[in-house]
Amino acid sequence: METEAESSDRVVRRRGPGDESLEDSSTDEGESEGALERKRLKKLYPPWKMNVFPTPQPPKLKSWIDTFKNWNSGERLMALDSLIDSCEPVQVRHMMEIIEPQFQRDFISLLPKELALHVLSFLEPADLLRAAQTCRYWRLLSEDNLLWREKCKASGIDSPWTVPVARRDFSSSQLISAIISSIGGSSTSALDNPRFSPSSASTSFSTISQPTPSPWKAAFLRQHSIEMNWRKKPIRPPKVLKGHDDHVITCLQFSDSRILSGSDDNTLRVWSATTGKCLRVLVGHIGGVWSSQMHGSTVISGSTDRTLKVWNAETGQCLHTLYGHTSTVRCMHLHGKKVVSGSRDATLRVWNIETGVCLHVLVGHLAAVRCVQYDGKLVVSGAYDYMVKVWNPEREECLHTLQGHTNRVYSLQFDGKHVVSGSLDTSIRVWDVRNGTLKHTLIGHQSLTSGMELRNRILVSGNADSTVKVWDIVSGRCLQTLSGPNKHQSAVTCLQFNSKFVITSSDDGTVKLWDVKTGETNFNCVAAFQFYSCLKTGHCLNVLKWIRSASNCCESSINE
Repeated sequence: METEAESSDRVVRRRGPGDESLEDSSTDEGESEGALERKRLKKLYPPWKMNVFPTPQPPKLKSWIDTFKNWNSGERLMALDSLIDSCEPVQVRHMMEIIEPQFQRDFISLLPKELALHVLSFLEPADLLRAAQTCRYWRLLSEDNLLWREKCKASGIDSPWTVPVARRDFSSSQLISAIISSIGGSSTSALDNPRFSPSSASTSFSTISQPTPSPWKAAFLRQHSIEMNWRKKPIRPPKVLKGHDDHVITCLQFSDSRILSGSDDNTLRVWSATTGKCLRVLVGHIGGVWSSQMHGSTVISGSTDRTLKVWNAETGQCLHTLYGHTSTVRCMHLHGKKVVSGSRDATLRVWNIETGVCLHVLVGHLAAVRCVQYDGKLVVSGAYDYMVKVWNPEREECLHTLQGHTNRVYSLQFDGKHVVSGSLDTSIRVWDVRNGTLKHTLIGHQSLTSGMELRNRILVSGNADSTVKVWDIVSGRCLQTLSGPNKHQSAVTCLQFNSKFVITSSDDGTVKLWDVKTGETNFNCVAAFQFYSCLKTGHCLNVLKWIRSASNCCESSINE
């Protein structure tokens, strides 16, 4: 007599969705009922299990089933309860093997596409990539461009990534494997081995075409790959861009694959970010260059010679010299075809860079203008008179004078709704641009806030006290203080950040990469006025003024 363990090894296999129903088990109408029953049992139970489920039909089985059919629903449930109570464990397991597959359905394929996409929208990106490997129809849904646009929006990615077809193919294979393996999952593809039967789905797999590569998905995978490069890849040796000799580099810009440096040697230099070579030397100022802006091939510079110059970075030609200021042009901000300049003569000027014409002059500050922001509609300026002003440049009208700082204003951020000002009085103030009211005073730094960046509602500030703080400007709370044993040893001179990282440079000659969430340093790169290249692979870079965005300046390279 066999034991229960031996019996359990003979449990009937599970019926898959592709198995035929019992009613369709025979197509021969001439067969007897006994023959049909033997065929049914033979189909359900393989020969090697027939010693557990004998072929001969138990006596009175048919009359027992007929009696069961004649009962109402309540009676049937009661009978099943009694039957299950009378069964041995091996028989209960057999019932489970038969019943469970009847309730397994590919519910995603059964739903209308809109509802299926809504369900998938609740998955994390890594789970969405796994879902794409389940079957062809799930892959089609998981490639939906709008679905990935929402994932990108949640990750702070502002625009899709347009790449050649070959690069998209690369992203959809090796990058998917990389992102899944980075979270400890399996990257084995199951795209050509669907596990669910599509017969009940609203869309037949035979009619499903290959999904169109999603540019939003490509953008997400690209950012993830860049993040992995920053976190895990070793730091490469730096490339030193030599050209300004022993002169001070006063301003720095990064655009596309170019780096622009301005110096008190009266020149600007345009460098290749990939090769480190000097492409152009912009010569024309007769005083030190103290401010600059660059977009594409257009460069604007401001100097102690009281002029601004507009340059073509491709040719090195000076297109316009803008006269009007009576002292050093200390700051500027470019928006579209207009640039706003602030000077030590306490005025601001709005220029058309295509024509070289001064459009507006903004007068009202009582001391040198140190910082300016322009969003195309409003101008916000901070000055050494302790004040911040909001201007309507078209009417040359000061809309608000934001008073509260007790020392010079050195830095500004403006997002169209909020004005954030940093001062030598150690405080950071958040203002409502619509009515000019003070919303928050951010206290925590011990010295001058020299650099800030605002993104959505998150503000990151660098201070001369060698610390960096992360703030929520809506609540006024300090979310993180980036210091600890690996903090800078001197004043933080500038910074940039995205949703994952903050990168800072300091007078101590280092550039540090910080994790926004944990506040820990990922890298400590010795800078000392050196520009780190490797911008295309996301390893490490320094400039004393970082990049517009870590996710926009670096490109992943899985093969490295």
